[in-house]
Amino acid sequence: MISSSVLSRDLASSLVVFLVAIPLCLGIAVASGVPVAMGLISGIVGGLVVGLLAGSPLQVSGPAAGLAVIVFGFVEQYGAAMLGPVLIVAGLLQVLAGFLRIGSWFRAISPAVVHGMLAGIGILIILGQIHVLMGARPAAGGIENVTAMEQTFARVWGAGLTREAVALLVGLISLLAMIAWEKFRPKSLMLVPGALVGVAAGTILTVGMQLPIARVEVPSSLVESITLPTLDGFARMIEPGIIVTTLVIAVIASAETLLSSAAVDRMHDGVRTRFNKELFAQGIGNGLCGLLGALPITGVIVRSSANIQAGARTRASAVLHGVWILGLVALLPQLLAMVPLTALAAVLLVTGWRLISLHHVRHLFDHHGWVPVGIWTATVAMVVLQDLLVGVALGLALSILEILPHLRRKLAIDRLEDEESIHLDLVGVATCKDVPVLLNMLETLPEGRKITIAGTRLHYLDHTSAETLRDWLKRQKKSGRLVEIEHPPVGRHRRLKPIFERLSEEVA
Repeated sequence: MISSSVLSRDLASSLVVFLVAIPLCLGIAVASGVPVAMGLISGIVGGLVVGLLAGSPLQVSGPAAGLAVIVFGFVEQYGAAMLGPVLIVAGLLQVLAGFLRIGSWFRAISPAVVHGMLAGIGILIILGQIHVLMGARPAAGGIENVTAMEQTFARVWGAGLTREAVALLVGLISLLAMIAWEKFRPKSLMLVPGALVGVAAGTILTVGMQLPIARVEVPSSLVESITLPTLDGFARMIEPGIIVTTLVIAVIASAETLLSSAAVDRMHDGVRTRFNKELFAQGIGNGLCGLLGALPITGVIVRSSANIQAGARTRASAVLHGVWILGLVALLPQLLAMVPLTALAAVLLVTGWRLISLHHVRHLFDHHGWVPVGIWTATVAMVVLQDLLVGVALGLALSILEILPHLRRKLAIDRLEDEESIHLDLVGVATCKDVPVLLNMLETLPEGRKITIAGTRLHYLDHTSAETLRDWLKRQKKSGRLVEIEHPPVGRHRRLKPIFERLSEEVA
């Protein structure tokens, strides 16, 4: 039974998440090259369905900027109608992955590859949304968007005050309002999202001055915008390009969700994520989005962090935010129809910049040297210059190349325990392939006992395993558990000493 105080916190949190989600649902649909109704339906499904089933109670799901680039290219080539069958199959693959209990394996992907993938997507979003900011349509690829810049700028600086110049002005005002609000907002209004302020500023300016720029096209009825998949669509699922896109969406959506879940776990002290259950819930949600003709969904860190910061205690907050989206679309669609597209482009420019997150690059360099930075750079370059699949494949290949000399050696974990303490002795070599075993051991340790992690018999630790240990130690320190680190002896691999020194700092 949920107490009234918990319910009131969840109610307040759901309203904050709702205000964060609305501009993102609209903007991601625009960035994906589809009607905004598809983004709104995904937001509703992410709240009402995934929120109820999720293995991460405080995570919020919905359409994600990380998949917008993939969807845009797919829709350009195959049409929006084919997205339904693709999402149904991708959802089934996620459900199967959940049943096969392979959720933890997604966390074995190198942080350099993951952040490189997100940074590449962020750059692609920025390159595309610069065109939308000036009232033009983006191209499907990064290089195409760069080469089209000259033509887009030419329309802005045409004779007199062009419509494109007006769109750019409104977009820049929205962008400045968003940035200024997030930098200078008063503490009493900390929970009011910058994206909402930016969109509101652009909308008020556009409506108040009756500016002739493109606005959001909202259907008169959400039911009318639902497009069920056809048999012809399923018949085309054997085409190689469609098969590849289906696999890419399933893998990227799963990886982004589980990485977001891990980040959410670091933000609160409540119930930990059940990763395989989360995969199952996301699969059901994506399958339903495919059935209703909507966008793919993932667990998203922006909405999830807003949910936690607003004081959410249970999954009721995520579910209620879906109710509010449904209510707004059903009762006040004319309000959404006032929003200029250029204001949404401003929101996505900020979102794209945050995906690039140079902080992660500095962290990788400071803690692990040039090799993971090189993997990050190669992944980013290939995502932008070629496509997402090529970039991620190259990043994974370089990650394996890094640990190739150590792949044949295994990690063993010797465990000794008594009533007061548990001693974990790491033996051999720990690489990304050992992350699921390592996490399973760490996350199933009983509470209330002192933990000792000994590296005295450890010979090598790659950056993926090191980051896994570091994240776990940060959570333990936050929970108040006593953890002791025993360092490897002098003469072992040169990377071990600085890594274990930083691990000791985490629990100091």
